[in-house]
Amino acid sequence: MRENGPVTSATRQPETPAAAVPPRLIATDLDGTLLRDDKSVSPRTVAALAAAEDAGIEVFFVTGRPARWMDVVSDHVHGHGLAICGNGAAVVDLHGGPGAHRFVKVRELARENALDAAVLLREAAPGTVYAIEQTYGFHQEPDYPALHMEIPDNLAPAEDLLAPDGPGAEEPVLKILAFHPTIDPDAFLTLARLAIGDRATVTRSSPSALLELSGPGVSKASTLALCCAERGISHEEVVAFGDMPNDVEMLTWAGRSYAMGNAHPDVIAAASGRTVANNDDGVAVVIERMLAERA
Repeated sequence: MRENGPVTSATRQPETPAAAVPPRLIATDLDGTLLRDDKSVSPRTVAALAAAEDAGIEVFFVTGRPARWMDVVSDHVHGHGLAICGNGAAVVDLHGGPGAHRFVKVRELARENALDAAVLLREAAPGTVYAIEQTYGFHQEPDYPALHMEIPDNLAPAEDLLAPDGPGAEEPVLKILAFHPTIDPDAFLTLARLAIGDRATVTRSSPSALLELSGPGVSKASTLALCCAERGISHEEVVAFGDMPNDVEMLTWAGRSYAMGNAHPDVIAAASGRTVANNDDGVAVVIERMLAERA
């Protein structure tokens, strides 16, 4: 199901103090947040997630990863089994296991917007190269570096990949990946947002100059807000965790939010609290404390 119309507001408004509201949903990023640097989920974190679900608190994995990279947590889904992937571009049912996931909601980046954004960004930052993420397909330009350890379905210029009759034209585009070999990552993000304007949402989650372009208004926060509205969960009842700029909107929206000890400065500024680093099980530390307070 493709969706990219009006969405629930992802702007948090001050209401009841968040600490006084019992949590009903935990929203956690994966890389640099829930996962340790070796991409494992520690036994302590596995136990904390299970304890939260047992206490009636839903857990949503909210990540920039594509659905095909969700095998790292597929053994740890409980209850609904849903995850928000591609920075909000898709809601995926993980119950089928690796390779058998089902797209529940898709918020695509229109090809016309995608092509406009790619052209404008390359004009502003010559040397930018692109890859294209679709629901199942992955395509890239010939000069795009081997960042993702997978073989692309097609190699061609972005103009051909994003043409109306281009590769995978029957599939929605979820996001564009834009890489520059020399520009500072934060400077590249600022430049891209100015160049692209409202044609796409631009963010980043990599330590390198790798940007992620999604549909206008599509973010982790806006898709999480939609999922919560469907469940009758208010932002005050959400506890969120993150570490990189693509988490900022989600952390700002949630009633309680925690920047990891290893977080980007913008994330620390956006969150209402801070926990220890991902390698020290910072998500589990907070969940354990929350559950102890409920006891």
